[in-house]
Amino acid sequence: MRGAAEGERRTGALTVAAVYGAAGALAVVALGWTEWHGVREPEAALAFGVLIAVGEAIRCADVPPALPRASGEHEQRGEPAPVAAAGALGYALLGHLDGQPTTHGVLQVVTVVVAASLAGMVPRLALGCPADPGHTARRVLTVAFAATCFQPLHHTGRLTSWFGQGAATVGYLLALLALTALCDAVLAAALARARTGWPYVPLLRDELWALPGVGSAICATGVVMALGVAVAGLGALPVLSVPLLLIQYAFRRYAGIRATYRQTIASLARSTEIAGYTPAGHARTVAGLSRAVGRELGLSEPALTVLEYAALMHDIGQLSLVDPVPAGATEPLPGAEQRRIALLGGAVVRQTGVPAEVAVIVERQADPYRDQPLTARIVRAVNAYTELATAPAAGPDGPAGTAGAAPLHALERLRLATARDFDPAVVEALATVLSSPVRGRSPLRTRG
Repeated sequence: MRGAAEGERRTGALTVAAVYGAAGALAVVALGWTEWHGVREPEAALAFGVLIAVGEAIRCADVPPALPRASGEHEQRGEPAPVAAAGALGYALLGHLDGQPTTHGVLQVVTVVVAASLAGMVPRLALGCPADPGHTARRVLTVAFAATCFQPLHHTGRLTSWFGQGAATVGYLLALLALTALCDAVLAAALARARTGWPYVPLLRDELWALPGVGSAICATGVVMALGVAVAGLGALPVLSVPLLLIQYAFRRYAGIRATYRQTIASLARSTEIAGYTPAGHARTVAGLSRAVGRELGLSEPALTVLEYAALMHDIGQLSLVDPVPAGATEPLPGAEQRRIALLGGAVVRQTGVPAEVAVIVERQADPYRDQPLTARIVRAVNAYTELATAPAAGPDGPAGTAGAAPLHALERLRLATARDFDPAVVEALATVLSSPVRGRSPLRTRG
C-alpha cells in the first residue's frame, strides 16, 4: 500500500510539473520574442487583453460549498471565466482586423493571454481570493494549441486556399475549438487526478460532460468574436461579450442557490446530532468518506451529489425513535429494526423536497447488498465502518488499546460480512481510499 501511495504521489507531482513547466517555458519564450520583435496590431492586442483581464477579474474567487469535507478543508469548485476564455480563443483565431489581414503570430497570442491573465489576478488577490495556477497553465497551453493550428495557416494563405471564405472556414474553426476544448478537458482531469488522487477516467468523463454547456457557448462566441472583429472592427467586442456576461451571472446565481441547498441539507442532517441520537460530526464524516468511495468506484458528479445528500441524511430515521440507539450505532441492531429505521428515514427525506433518489438510498440501507443500488451499498458500508472504527472499543476480540487498531479491526469486520451485508467491491474501494495519503487522510483522524 505504501509503495502504491508513493507511486501515486510521484505521478501526481510529475504531472503538475510537466503541465506547469510546459506553460511556464512557453510563456517565457513568448514574452521574450514579443519583447524583441515588438507588438503587432497593438490596438487589437490591447482590446483583447483588456477583455481577458476583465473576464479573469470578475471570475472572482472559487465559491466554497456549504458542506466542508471531513478534514475541515473545503472542496474548491471554481466558477468558469467564460468572457476571458472566449476572448483568448477569439484572439487566437483572429485573422483579419476591420477587413485587413493581421500579422501577429502564435507567440504574441500567448504573450497577450499570459499578461492579461496575470493582470486579471491582481484584483482577485487584493480581495483575498485564491489564485489558480492550474487554470492559468491550462489557458496558456490550450490557447497556444488553437493559435498554432490557425495562425500559420492564415499567414501562409493555406487556410483560404483549402477552405475558401465561406462556411467551410467556420466549420474548420469550430472543429479546431472542439479539439481545443478536448485538450483542456484532458489537462483539467490530469491536474485534478494529481491533486486529489481520484481515478482519471471518471474525472475526464465529468469534464467532457460539462463541455456541451458553457463550453459550447464559449467556443461559439470565440469564433463569432474573431469573425465579427474581422468585419466590424474592435468595437464589436463589448457587444459580443454581453451573452457570456449574462451566462456568468446566471451561473453565479445558480452556484449560490446550490450552496444554500447544500447548507439546508447539512443543517437538517445535524438534527440527529443536536437531539443526541448520533455523535457530533458523524453525518459529515460518512458523507465525506462516501463521496471519496464513490469517486474511487467511478460515479459521475451528479451521482456523487445524490450520494452525499443520502449519506448526510442516512440516520434521520432515528428521530422517530422513542429511545435513542446507544451511540447512534444502527449496525449492531437486528435486521428488522434496521429496516424500520431506514423506512422511517426515507419517509422523512421524501418530505424535504430533495431528489427521490436520495430517499431510495436511505430506505434501502438495511437490505441485502445484492438488492441495493450501488449508492446505498456505499452508504451502508461507510456508516458501518465509521461506527466500528470510532466505537469506544474495537470489540471483545479486537485490540482496542492499540493505536490504529480500531480502523483495521473495522475493515476486517466488514470483509467478514461481505457474504450478505456488504459489497466486496465497495469494501475494497473503502480500503483503497483509507490507504491513500490524499483521499484517506481525513475520515477518521478528525474524529479523534
